[in-house]
Amino acid sequence: MRSAARVLAASTILPTLNAQVPGERPERAGTVSILNPRARVPVGLIIDDSTALVNLNRFSMPQFDATFAGANDAYLKPWREWPIEIPDSFVRKFGEWSTEHGVKGKYSMVPFPACVGRLDRMLPGWTQRELDESLELVRTHIVPNWDIHPEMLTHTRVIDLRTGQPFADHSTKFMENWEWTTGRSVDEIAAYMAYALRILKNAGFACEGITTPGGFGNKALPQLSQATLESVRDVFAAEIPHYFRHLYDKGDQSVAPRVEYVSGLHGADPRCVVSIIGCTGDWTGGWDCSKPEGVDRFITADLKEGRMVEVIDRGEPAIMVAHWTGIYWNGEELGFKIFQEVVSRLNARYDHLIWMKLSEVARYWAAKELTRIEQHGSTISLSAPFACPDFTLSFQSPGSSLPGVIAAGKAVALKEVASLGQMQSGNWFRQGETMTLCFALPRGATSIDINR
Repeated sequence: MRSAARVLAASTILPTLNAQVPGERPERAGTVSILNPRARVPVGLIIDDSTALVNLNRFSMPQFDATFAGANDAYLKPWREWPIEIPDSFVRKFGEWSTEHGVKGKYSMVPFPACVGRLDRMLPGWTQRELDESLELVRTHIVPNWDIHPEMLTHTRVIDLRTGQPFADHSTKFMENWEWTTGRSVDEIAAYMAYALRILKNAGFACEGITTPGGFGNKALPQLSQATLESVRDVFAAEIPHYFRHLYDKGDQSVAPRVEYVSGLHGADPRCVVSIIGCTGDWTGGWDCSKPEGVDRFITADLKEGRMVEVIDRGEPAIMVAHWTGIYWNGEELGFKIFQEVVSRLNARYDHLIWMKLSEVARYWAAKELTRIEQHGSTISLSAPFACPDFTLSFQSPGSSLPGVIAAGKAVALKEVASLGQMQSGNWFRQGETMTLCFALPRGATSIDINR
């Protein structure tokens, strides 16, 4: 749920977002530029508060209200009138539509939603068959185009890992959305994350990243980043862990991913963690089914303005943010309808977008920032700690030259295209003396002859 803490992270405490440590960086030849994948602009959708069956906002609202003892009007909405379940029929509908339109992103699976039950054991109120079928539906209709993240354990009360039950204290100090992470070590936070990840592993999911609920980690940013790196590698052996904590829904602040805590670039075990940054507010209906701000905040009807236009036009990944509860909107599907129109307008305005999962964005940015690049005469040498599809770079070359690429000891077949918009892996394009190449970058050594 988008608590006040996440709003603040987007708008009023920006200097603290630099608390993470970049780590190592390689030498880079200034003669070579790494572009976006296929010279396109990545777009995606982050979906928070999703899980199997449980309509998370209905069960969370009274728990948040208890924390603030009725003093916060945000938690006094008529939650008893809201449906208990977001049905699998809607999951199927959304998944099929997303596949048809090529939409990708991140889909949370809260492991122990609002303390109702564990996805790897049981959900009281539903049969085991219903739970199993719901999990299978996500695996088949969501997973192919969406990363699965835990959104911590419950998205409400903190679980005592020794007992598997919520702590008796339900103040902000023991709520995931607020202060529990403040003052805690990397190991403590990593253990909590690993517990959540193992529930999803038991339930048949693989995870390369983590989403923070509300203000989780807001005052422990270095620890949060390192704990993500440690826990995701530990449970899933993920090569490039990533996390979603921050969003900037206005202004000129960069929303490009941050590659953090890089180490081991010259060894056999390179490491990093990538912070994925959202670029919009939740304008599809909110976690609490508030009135949606609507399509125009993303992109206006004349296709000229809106936050997505701002970010896409400056060439940075434009990752939207929404909540599953708002997309469903108590069965009225208001958020879904808004998002469908956003996609329609984006398609009408642009022909150079590429929908990507967060793990795909994280991998590309890790390769973009951490691949060593040297140029000696007409030879460009790359040394990549991580493999990366659709790796795209440009450089200056004589007008009559042809490119040659040797990747991992094998020649790469290259085909010239007539425009940058046609760029696919294995293509090259020339405009004047600027040559652009796109190919699958392997881990290790790649050699480019720019004057073959």
